[in-house]
Amino acid sequence: MLPNDDKIDAYITSLISERNELLIEMEQLAKEQQVPIMELVGIETLLQLLRMKQPKSILEIGTAIGYSAIRMAQAIDGVKIVTIERDEPRYNQALGFIERANVSDQIEIIFGDALHVGEQLELYAPFDVLFIDAAKGQYEKFFQIYEPLVRSGGLIISDNVLFRGLVAEENIDNKNHASMAKKLRRYTEWLMKNEHFTTSILPVGDGIALSIKK
Repeated sequence: MLPNDDKIDAYITSLISERNELLIEMEQLAKEQQVPIMELVGIETLLQLLRMKQPKSILEIGTAIGYSAIRMAQAIDGVKIVTIERDEPRYNQALGFIERANVSDQIEIIFGDALHVGEQLELYAPFDVLFIDAAKGQYEKFFQIYEPLVRSGGLIISDNVLFRGLVAEENIDNKNHASMAKKLRRYTEWLMKNEHFTTSILPVGDGIALSIKK
């Protein structure tokens, strides 16, 4: 990690191209309503990785208001995205934003709990990319349920694996944060030891794990 991370992050953020009005509206809404969307540096890194890979199909666990799905659809020509959301108000918000972004033909939202709708997704498999960005305490379960739907050579992306840097802290006063940091440490350690995948962790945004299926 580099010194003065906050300053460096702010500097990189200042260099990112201005988003269109709809994306800025979504970013503002996410801030006001505390909706967890990817940080700008993280999403820009994700999009650049996807531009290099040029996937034709992406499965996203955790739609929220549709921000990352819309950005992926706009960045990759012709990509088909299937995304899962269990919160009904956010599901409805996402439907509205996706329609306004004119990417409804690229994105399909499955309403339900990702822990219980796996069989529905088999109809869309195989996927080139699996993007996990939902309940952090369930990452390992999400991975185990959906990695069989990812083709050999496919990429699994897990967001938030550094959890504000708390995974590197030994003493955390907040019990909930301490518990979550412990779960994420266990998850990333499990990922790194998984012989069926090659995994690297990028210390950008809130931490991104990249796992390539052998």
